[in-house]
Amino acid sequence: MSCHAEHEDHGGHGHGHHDHEHDHTDDITPALQYSLYQHINFDGISTMNEAQQDSGKAIVKKTWAERLQVVPELESDADEQLLMTVPFTGQVKLHSILLRTSPSDSAPRTLKLFINRDSLDFETAEELQPTQIIELSQTSDIQELPVKRALFSKVRHLSLFFSDNFGDGDEDTTRISYIGFKGEWMQLGRAPSQILYEAAPNPNDHTLKGTNVNRMGSGIGRGA
Repeated sequence: MSCHAEHEDHGGHGHGHHDHEHDHTDDITPALQYSLYQHINFDGISTMNEAQQDSGKAIVKKTWAERLQVVPELESDADEQLLMTVPFTGQVKLHSILLRTSPSDSAPRTLKLFINRDSLDFETAEELQPTQIIELSQTSDIQELPVKRALFSKVRHLSLFFSDNFGDGDEDTTRISYIGFKGEWMQLGRAPSQILYEAAPNPNDHTLKGTNVNRMGSGIGRGA
């Protein structure tokens, strides 16, 4: 995803310029707005079919400043599929997923998302209807992948099932170098009204929350 597209998803706080020569290496503040990094339970991250133990956890632990570093890298083992489950320290309203792969055939092609299933395995992931399906790009740029917010408003565990890659069956290894998350965090154990006021100081949140709820019925179905 282009730098400009990243800026557009920050509630109107983008720079509004079109200078393609601008170096975004130190452009930290807009990128970190809505970051869920500090609300991830890193010790609870599990990745199935990773070639190196805890490599899935390692790429999620990368900070935004480290997003372009080649290592550590997550590689699949027996085949091209990867299944990662990320627990959060509270309940989150997920906005988007940040992903960096590569322009090679080892880049994942399809991402299937599931919420609040902390014991998902490959067989179950193949059978269940995903909450959303996202088609990925074959690029080394950071991809910002928006989710359907009405379906991801109460996320405690997020499972990411990378079901195939761009090798069309000829590439058994899938490689991913960075994964990040953006959204709003809510502390568990509070009544919804308290969550709304204490964890979401945005005065417009009442309207947004009502809109999401009203659209819930029409948002359920195929996640593609």
